[in-house]
Amino acid sequence: MKRFDVTFASGPNACAGWLYEPAGPPRRTPLVVLGHGLGATRDMGLDAYAERFCDAGYRALAFDYRHFGDSEGEPRQLLDLRRQIDDWTAAVHYARSLPRADPDRIVLWGTSLAGGLVISVAARDARVAAVISQCPLTHGTASALRLGMLSATKVLLAGLRDVGAHLSTRAPATVRITGARGDAALMVAPDAKDGYAALVPVGHTHPDTVSARAGLTIPLYAPGRTVKDVACPMLFCVCDKDAVTPARVTRWYARRARDGELRRYDVGHFDIYHGEPFESAVADQLDFLRRRVPLG
Repeated sequence: MKRFDVTFASGPNACAGWLYEPAGPPRRTPLVVLGHGLGATRDMGLDAYAERFCDAGYRALAFDYRHFGDSEGEPRQLLDLRRQIDDWTAAVHYARSLPRADPDRIVLWGTSLAGGLVISVAARDARVAAVISQCPLTHGTASALRLGMLSATKVLLAGLRDVGAHLSTRAPATVRITGARGDAALMVAPDAKDGYAALVPVGHTHPDTVSARAGLTIPLYAPGRTVKDVACPMLFCVCDKDAVTPARVTRWYARRARDGELRRYDVGHFDIYHGEPFESAVADQLDFLRRRVPLG
């Protein structure tokens, strides 16, 4: 297995990514495109999944959204759902252009916020071969209700300030990605702060803020409503103790997918990236890939 640093265009900017090439003789194979959740970057655990897929013979592409990580885009830490969906579309276009990737066997893999984004992208792109949606945000209002009244009010006010800053060309107003209940933060679940921090590689630093306007758009985002428009097979990996993206809502949507499979894990939102929960989830995902998008 080899990993290469790559870039691809998305709008006027370039997205940075890692391209994983499996060992063995060159041949066309399916490719899995991986994107992370709210404010996260590809070095926060995506490599572990990509390496497993690559070990099994699949190519993989993990990327950073514009304004985050090693990708271009100013201002930094701008979380715009429409732009991130465009970045996914650009990543799929790039994957299809690779000479050893089968353009009709591109798989989308998203976790947390990206678990919802991949549903939106697949609903628009009938060529997508399969979707893996892990602990996904499928209904923004259900997730926003987990904030509590005080945090929700603070996020709303910060979002309005950010919109005002954008209209007057001032620097964005920001909110924290994680915090305690009552903070102006987008995730205030008891395990959010420590769970998110555990994804950051040792010795690295990661900004803990994003543009506050995200607090206005995420509650209105409900990608689960489009599952009926996705023609390809879908695997939903749901954490039953998820305090960030409510599991019951996602299970309801998963059962309404045209060709959906559901796997459940008795863990919280951030547990699935480590240890036994990770091993269970990645084993289920590899089984899904081998059955629904085989290498042959």
